[in-house]
Amino acid sequence: MTTTPTPARRRALRFGNRQQLQQILAFTGLVVIFAFFSFASPYFLDWPNVKGILLATSVTGIMALGATFVIATGGIDLSVGTGMTLCSVMTAVFLANIGLPLFVGVLGGLAIGALIGLVNGLNVSYLRLPPFIATLAMMMIAQGLSLVISGTKPIYFSDVAGFDQIAAGELIPGLPNAVLIFFVAAIVAGVVLSKTLAGRYALSIGSNEEATAISGVNVRRWKVVIYVIAGLFTGLAGVVLGSRLNSAQPGLGLGYELEAIAAVVIGGTSLRGGKATILGTVIGALIMATLTNGLRIMSIPQEWQRVAVGIVIILAVYADQLRRGKEA
Repeated sequence: MTTTPTPARRRALRFGNRQQLQQILAFTGLVVIFAFFSFASPYFLDWPNVKGILLATSVTGIMALGATFVIATGGIDLSVGTGMTLCSVMTAVFLANIGLPLFVGVLGGLAIGALIGLVNGLNVSYLRLPPFIATLAMMMIAQGLSLVISGTKPIYFSDVAGFDQIAAGELIPGLPNAVLIFFVAAIVAGVVLSKTLAGRYALSIGSNEEATAISGVNVRRWKVVIYVIAGLFTGLAGVVLGSRLNSAQPGLGLGYELEAIAAVVIGGTSLRGGKATILGTVIGALIMATLTNGLRIMSIPQEWQRVAVGIVIILAVYADQLRRGKEA
Protein backbone atom coordinates (compact mmCIF):
# COMPACT_ATOMS: atom_id res chain seq x y z
CA MET A 1 0.00 0.00 0.00
CA THR A 2 1.43 3.37 -0.98
CA THR A 3 0.89 6.59 0.92
CA THR A 4 0.79 10.09 -0.48
CA PRO A 5 3.63 12.25 0.87
CA THR A 6 2.52 15.15 3.03
CA PRO A 7 3.16 18.73 1.79
CA ALA A 8 6.00 19.07 4.31
CA ARG A 9 7.51 15.80 3.10
CA ARG A 10 7.25 16.92 -0.53
CA ARG A 11 8.99 20.21 0.31
CA ALA A 12 11.75 18.29 2.09
CA LEU A 13 12.21 16.02 -0.93
CA ARG A 14 12.37 19.00 -3.30
CA PHE A 15 14.89 20.69 -1.03
CA GLY A 16 17.04 17.55 -0.91
CA ASN A 17 16.96 17.20 -4.69
CA ARG A 18 17.86 20.87 -5.23
CA GLN A 19 20.67 20.63 -2.70
CA GLN A 20 22.10 17.56 -4.43
CA LEU A 21 21.79 19.29 -7.81
CA GLN A 22 23.62 22.36 -6.48
CA GLN A 23 26.43 20.19 -5.12
CA ILE A 24 26.70 18.36 -8.45
CA LEU A 25 26.84 21.67 -10.32
CA ALA A 26 29.48 23.03 -7.93
CA PHE A 27 31.57 19.88 -8.29
CA THR A 28 31.21 20.03 -12.07
CA GLY A 29 32.38 23.64 -11.98
CA LEU A 30 35.42 22.58 -9.93
CA VAL A 31 36.27 19.86 -12.46
CA VAL A 32 35.92 22.32 -15.36
CA ILE A 33 38.14 24.91 -13.67
CA PHE A 34 40.71 22.24 -12.82
CA ALA A 35 40.70 20.92 -16.38
CA PHE A 36 41.03 24.40 -17.89
CA PHE A 37 44.09 25.32 -15.84
CA SER A 38 45.59 21.88 -16.42
CA PHE A 39 45.60 22.58 -20.16
CA ALA A 40 46.57 26.23 -19.73
CA SER A 41 49.71 25.51 -17.69
CA PRO A 42 51.95 22.42 -17.67
CA TYR A 43 52.87 23.15 -14.06
CA PHE A 44 49.34 23.21 -12.66
CA LEU A 45 49.12 19.47 -11.99
CA ASP A 46 52.56 19.25 -10.38
CA TRP A 47 52.08 17.80 -6.91
CA PRO A 48 53.75 20.76 -5.12
CA ASN A 49 51.23 23.07 -6.81
CA VAL A 50 48.29 20.80 -6.00
CA LYS A 51 49.52 20.66 -2.43
CA GLY A 52 49.61 24.45 -2.42
CA ILE A 53 45.96 24.54 -3.54
CA LEU A 54 44.99 22.20 -0.73
CA LEU A 55 46.91 24.24 1.83
CA ALA A 56 45.21 27.44 0.66
CA THR A 57 41.86 25.68 0.77
CA SER A 58 42.42 24.55 4.34
CA VAL A 59 42.53 28.08 5.80
CA THR A 60 39.70 29.56 3.74
CA GLY A 61 37.71 26.36 4.08
CA ILE A 62 37.89 26.22 7.88
CA MET A 63 36.63 29.81 8.06
CA ALA A 64 33.90 28.97 5.55
CA LEU A 65 32.72 26.04 7.69
CA GLY A 66 32.00 28.43 10.55
CA ALA A 67 30.44 30.99 8.24
CA THR A 68 28.07 28.30 6.98
CA PHE A 69 26.36 28.12 10.37
CA VAL A 70 25.91 31.88 10.59
CA ILE A 71 24.63 32.22 7.02
CA ALA A 72 22.24 29.31 7.66
CA THR A 73 20.48 31.55 10.22
CA GLY A 74 20.11 34.31 7.63
CA GLY A 75 22.99 36.26 9.17
CA ILE A 76 26.45 37.19 7.96
CA ASP A 77 29.89 37.30 9.57
CA LEU A 78 32.32 39.82 8.15
CA SER A 79 34.76 39.39 11.02
CA VAL A 80 36.10 35.94 10.13
CA GLY A 81 39.15 37.28 8.25
CA THR A 82 40.50 39.77 10.76
CA GLY A 83 39.19 37.59 13.59
CA MET A 84 41.37 34.78 12.26
CA THR A 85 44.34 37.16 12.30
CA LEU A 86 43.64 38.18 15.90
CA CYS A 87 43.45 34.51 16.92
CA SER A 88 46.79 33.90 15.21
CA VAL A 89 48.36 36.90 16.95
CA MET A 90 47.03 35.85 20.36
CA THR A 91 48.28 32.30 19.81
CA ALA A 92 51.71 33.81 19.15
CA VAL A 93 51.46 35.88 22.34
CA PHE A 94 50.54 32.79 24.37
CA LEU A 95 53.28 30.59 22.89
CA ALA A 96 56.13 32.84 21.77
CA ASN A 97 55.84 35.73 24.24
CA ILE A 98 54.40 34.17 27.40
CA GLY A 99 55.84 30.70 26.79
CA LEU A 100 52.76 28.60 27.53
CA PRO A 101 52.81 24.91 26.59
CA LEU A 102 51.88 24.17 22.99
CA PHE A 103 48.52 22.57 23.78
CA VAL A 104 47.49 25.39 26.13
CA GLY A 105 48.51 28.07 23.62
CA VAL A 106 46.50 26.44 20.85
CA LEU A 107 43.47 26.18 23.13
CA GLY A 108 43.97 29.86 23.92
CA GLY A 109 43.80 30.71 20.23
CA LEU A 110 40.57 28.72 19.90
CA ALA A 111 39.17 30.46 22.98
CA ILE A 112 39.83 33.88 21.45
CA GLY A 113 37.84 32.78 18.40
CA ALA A 114 34.98 31.61 20.63
CA LEU A 115 35.10 34.97 22.44
CA ILE A 116 34.81 36.84 19.14
CA GLY A 117 31.82 34.69 18.25
CA LEU A 118 30.29 35.27 21.68
CA VAL A 119 30.52 39.06 21.32
CA ASN A 120 29.06 38.87 17.81
CA GLY A 121 26.23 36.68 19.02
CA LEU A 122 25.39 38.92 21.97
CA ASN A 123 25.41 42.01 19.76
CA VAL A 124 23.12 40.38 17.21
CA SER A 125 20.78 38.60 19.63
CA TYR A 126 20.48 40.86 22.66
CA LEU A 127 21.45 44.29 21.34
CA ARG A 128 19.53 43.47 18.14
CA LEU A 129 22.20 44.94 15.90
CA PRO A 130 21.97 43.88 12.25
CA PRO A 131 24.51 41.06 11.67
CA PHE A 132 26.17 43.11 8.93
CA ILE A 133 26.82 46.05 11.28
CA ALA A 134 27.74 43.95 14.32
CA THR A 135 30.31 41.85 12.47
CA LEU A 136 31.60 44.81 10.44
CA ALA A 137 32.40 46.53 13.74
CA MET A 138 34.07 43.36 15.03
CA MET A 139 36.08 43.15 11.81
CA MET A 140 37.52 46.61 12.50
CA ILE A 141 38.04 45.91 16.20
CA ALA A 142 39.87 42.64 15.52
CA GLN A 143 42.07 44.30 12.91
CA GLY A 144 42.98 47.12 15.30
CA LEU A 145 43.68 44.78 18.21
CA SER A 146 45.91 42.60 16.03
CA LEU A 147 48.05 45.63 15.13
CA VAL A 148 48.12 47.01 18.69
CA ILE A 149 48.95 43.72 20.41
CA SER A 150 51.67 42.81 17.90
CA GLY A 151 53.09 46.30 17.70
CA THR A 152 52.33 46.17 13.95
CA LYS A 153 55.17 43.63 13.57
CA PRO A 154 55.04 39.90 12.85
CA ILE A 155 55.48 37.55 15.80
CA TYR A 156 57.47 34.44 14.93
CA PHE A 157 57.06 30.93 16.28
CA SER A 158 60.69 29.99 15.63
CA ASP A 159 61.33 29.00 19.25
CA VAL A 160 58.03 27.14 19.71
CA ALA A 161 58.87 23.49 19.17
CA GLY A 162 56.34 21.56 17.12
CA PHE A 163 54.03 24.44 16.27
CA ASP A 164 54.94 24.45 12.59
CA GLN A 165 54.05 20.75 12.40
CA ILE A 166 50.38 21.53 13.06
CA ALA A 167 50.08 22.65 9.43
CA ALA A 168 53.22 21.40 7.69
CA GLY A 169 53.62 18.01 9.35
CA GLU A 170 52.36 14.89 7.61
CA LEU A 171 50.55 12.29 9.68
CA ILE A 172 49.53 10.85 6.31
CA PRO A 173 52.61 10.81 4.05
CA GLY A 174 52.33 13.39 1.29
CA LEU A 175 49.32 15.15 2.83
CA PRO A 176 49.98 18.22 5.01
CA ASN A 177 48.31 18.18 8.40
CA ALA A 178 46.51 21.45 7.61
CA VAL A 179 44.52 19.66 4.89
CA LEU A 180 43.77 16.77 7.23
CA ILE A 181 42.58 19.23 9.90
CA PHE A 182 40.29 20.88 7.35
CA PHE A 183 38.66 17.62 6.30
CA VAL A 184 38.23 16.47 9.91
CA ALA A 185 36.73 19.88 10.74
CA ALA A 186 34.36 19.48 7.78
CA ILE A 187 33.19 16.11 9.09
CA VAL A 188 32.61 17.60 12.54
CA ALA A 189 30.75 20.55 11.03
CA GLY A 190 28.58 18.20 8.97
CA VAL A 191 27.64 16.21 12.07
CA VAL A 192 26.88 19.37 14.05
CA LEU A 193 24.74 20.80 11.25
CA SER A 194 22.72 17.66 10.59
CA LYS A 195 22.67 15.81 13.91
CA THR A 196 22.60 18.38 16.71
CA LEU A 197 20.12 20.95 17.98
CA ALA A 198 22.51 23.78 17.09
CA GLY A 199 22.48 22.80 13.43
CA ARG A 200 18.76 22.14 13.27
CA TYR A 201 17.89 25.38 15.01
CA ALA A 202 20.28 27.31 12.75
CA LEU A 203 18.32 26.09 9.72
CA SER A 204 15.00 26.63 11.46
CA ILE A 205 15.88 30.21 12.44
CA GLY A 206 16.98 30.92 8.89
CA SER A 207 13.79 29.46 7.44
CA ASN A 208 11.38 31.29 9.75
CA GLU A 209 12.73 32.93 12.90
CA GLU A 210 9.32 33.99 14.17
CA ALA A 211 7.82 30.52 13.83
CA THR A 212 10.88 29.02 15.53
CA ALA A 213 10.43 31.36 18.49
CA ILE A 214 6.68 30.62 18.70
CA SER A 215 7.47 26.89 18.85
CA GLY A 216 9.29 27.47 22.14
CA VAL A 217 12.90 27.73 20.98
CA ASN A 218 15.01 30.38 22.72
CA VAL A 219 16.15 31.97 19.47
CA ARG A 220 18.41 34.55 21.13
CA ARG A 221 20.34 31.94 23.10
CA TRP A 222 20.76 29.63 20.13
CA LYS A 223 21.96 32.46 17.92
CA VAL A 224 24.70 33.14 20.46
CA VAL A 225 25.62 29.45 20.46
CA ILE A 226 25.78 29.42 16.64
CA TYR A 227 28.04 32.48 16.53
CA VAL A 228 30.31 30.88 19.15
CA ILE A 229 30.56 27.75 16.97
CA ALA A 230 31.52 29.95 14.03
CA GLY A 231 34.10 31.68 16.25
CA LEU A 232 35.69 28.35 17.15
CA PHE A 233 36.25 27.62 13.46
CA THR A 234 37.72 31.12 13.09
CA GLY A 235 40.11 30.37 15.94
CA LEU A 236 41.11 27.07 14.35
CA ALA A 237 41.79 28.82 11.05
CA GLY A 238 43.99 31.33 12.90
CA VAL A 239 46.04 28.56 14.50
CA VAL A 240 46.44 26.74 11.17
CA LEU A 241 47.42 29.95 9.36
CA GLY A 242 49.98 30.84 12.04
CA SER A 243 51.46 27.35 11.85
CA ARG A 244 51.54 27.40 8.06
CA LEU A 245 53.42 30.74 8.00
CA ASN A 246 55.31 29.94 11.24
CA SER A 247 54.43 33.49 12.24
CA ALA A 248 51.50 35.72 13.14
CA GLN A 249 51.14 38.41 10.49
CA PRO A 250 48.96 41.24 11.89
CA GLY A 251 48.48 42.82 8.47
CA LEU A 252 46.65 39.81 7.05
CA GLY A 253 42.96 39.12 7.26
CA LEU A 254 41.08 41.64 5.13
CA GLY A 255 39.58 39.95 2.09
CA TYR A 256 39.54 36.46 3.57
CA GLU A 257 35.96 36.96 4.74
CA LEU A 258 34.76 37.53 1.15
CA GLU A 259 36.43 34.35 -0.07
CA ALA A 260 34.91 32.39 2.82
CA ILE A 261 31.42 33.76 2.18
CA ALA A 262 31.79 33.13 -1.56
CA ALA A 263 32.80 29.52 -0.86
CA VAL A 264 29.70 29.05 1.29
CA VAL A 265 27.33 30.50 -1.32
CA ILE A 266 28.95 28.70 -4.26
CA GLY A 267 28.43 25.45 -2.39
CA GLY A 268 24.67 25.97 -2.14
CA THR A 269 24.07 27.64 1.22
CA SER A 270 21.53 30.43 0.79
CA LEU A 271 22.36 33.96 1.91
CA ARG A 272 18.76 34.27 3.07
CA GLY A 273 19.17 31.37 5.46
CA GLY A 274 17.31 28.13 6.00
CA LYS A 275 19.45 26.08 3.64
CA ALA A 276 23.04 24.97 4.18
CA THR A 277 25.42 22.22 3.10
CA ILE A 278 28.86 21.49 4.49
CA LEU A 279 29.89 19.34 1.52
CA GLY A 280 28.98 22.23 -0.76
CA THR A 281 31.09 24.59 1.35
CA VAL A 282 34.09 22.27 0.98
CA ILE A 283 33.63 22.21 -2.80
CA GLY A 284 33.20 25.99 -2.85
CA ALA A 285 36.43 26.49 -0.91
CA LEU A 286 38.26 24.24 -3.36
CA ILE A 287 36.85 26.27 -6.27
CA MET A 288 38.04 29.56 -4.76
CA ALA A 289 41.54 28.23 -4.03
CA THR A 290 41.86 26.56 -7.44
CA LEU A 291 40.74 29.70 -9.26
CA THR A 292 43.21 31.92 -7.39
CA ASN A 293 46.07 29.45 -7.82
CA GLY A 294 45.36 28.91 -11.52
CA LEU A 295 45.30 32.62 -12.27
CA ARG A 296 48.52 33.10 -10.34
CA ILE A 297 50.35 30.26 -12.08
CA MET A 298 49.30 31.76 -15.44
CA SER A 299 50.98 35.00 -14.32
CA ILE A 300 47.72 36.95 -14.33
CA PRO A 301 48.31 40.27 -12.49
CA GLN A 302 46.99 40.31 -8.95
CA GLU A 303 44.54 43.12 -9.66
CA TRP A 304 42.90 40.99 -12.35
CA GLN A 305 42.82 38.04 -9.96
CA ARG A 306 40.71 40.16 -7.61
CA VAL A 307 38.44 41.08 -10.53
CA ALA A 308 37.92 37.39 -11.31
CA VAL A 309 37.14 36.56 -7.69
CA GLY A 310 34.68 39.46 -7.57
CA ILE A 311 32.90 38.17 -10.66
CA VAL A 312 32.66 34.71 -9.11
CA ILE A 313 31.07 36.24 -6.00
CA ILE A 314 28.51 38.12 -8.12
CA LEU A 315 27.64 34.96 -10.06
CA ALA A 316 27.31 32.95 -6.82
CA VAL A 317 24.92 35.48 -5.26
CA TYR A 318 22.92 35.74 -8.49
CA ALA A 319 22.62 31.96 -8.65
CA ASP A 320 21.38 32.00 -5.05
CA GLN A 321 18.68 34.53 -6.01
CA LEU A 322 17.63 32.39 -8.95
CA ARG A 323 17.30 29.36 -6.65
CA ARG A 324 15.21 31.36 -4.23
CA GLY A 325 13.02 32.61 -7.04
CA LYS A 326 12.29 29.08 -8.22
CA GLU A 327 11.50 27.94 -4.68
CA ALA A 328 9.05 30.84 -4.24
